[in-house]
Amino acid sequence: MSSDRIEMFGIEIDSLRMTGAVDRLMTWLNSETEATCRFVVTPNVDHTVLLQTSAPLRDAYADADLVLADGWPVVLASRMFGKSLPERVTGSDLIPALFRAADDSAPLKTFLLGAAPGVAQRAAVNVHKQYPNVQIVGTYSPPLGFENDVEENRQILERIADAQPQLLVIGLGAPKQELWIHKVRHQVAAKVAVCAGATIDFLAGEKSRAPKWMQRTGLEWAYRIGTDPKRLAKRYAKDAVVFPRILWNEWMKPGLRSPDFSK
Repeated sequence: MSSDRIEMFGIEIDSLRMTGAVDRLMTWLNSETEATCRFVVTPNVDHTVLLQTSAPLRDAYADADLVLADGWPVVLASRMFGKSLPERVTGSDLIPALFRAADDSAPLKTFLLGAAPGVAQRAAVNVHKQYPNVQIVGTYSPPLGFENDVEENRQILERIADAQPQLLVIGLGAPKQELWIHKVRHQVAAKVAVCAGATIDFLAGEKSRAPKWMQRTGLEWAYRIGTDPKRLAKRYAKDAVVFPRILWNEWMKPGLRSPDFSK
């Protein structure tokens, strides 16, 4: 295990702040050559619950090049176990941070994969307006069930190869996005892929993020349920039952240090 990774919930998580994550990704994005696409995953409570029963998702996490804690409960749990992840690094914050870090001498070539038809195109327009150092070189909204369609997957990979992006933003939802990039990473013609959930929707203005104070205080989940109760209420109810059991099982593991809430 890398010295800047901690083991928790059966996975390894990189102990990085946003600035450290951006620096590492920009190094990869600006490298001369990359034989294989590096990919990033961002575990939150729902991912943690899914990981307990999904061996394919655990395999994807094990092979991920960067694992960044998305959810505040995951960060707080790390401190309870004396492992102290420094802060929450969400995919929805990471992508804009990468856009801001892009060098004005060479636009960051980006492909947006996911969201509903037309949403990624609207996101591209907004990105061009807000981030002059970013070039959206392609967008695509795959049809439902695409992951099981060999020809559709071939066409997606061909679209990406034709666009030659440095960064691939994947907004297909978990665990589909993580399983898909893990399966095709050796065929993806991009230097870095980030599994970014609803980020494309946020960039397009299709969905809104919770107010900053709710993000900082760990209440973003409440805002999300309020804006999409039909889709999210059942998921969060399940997570509320299962996640405390996962915490208890983690707490019972031998060798845990004293809690650290100082950070």
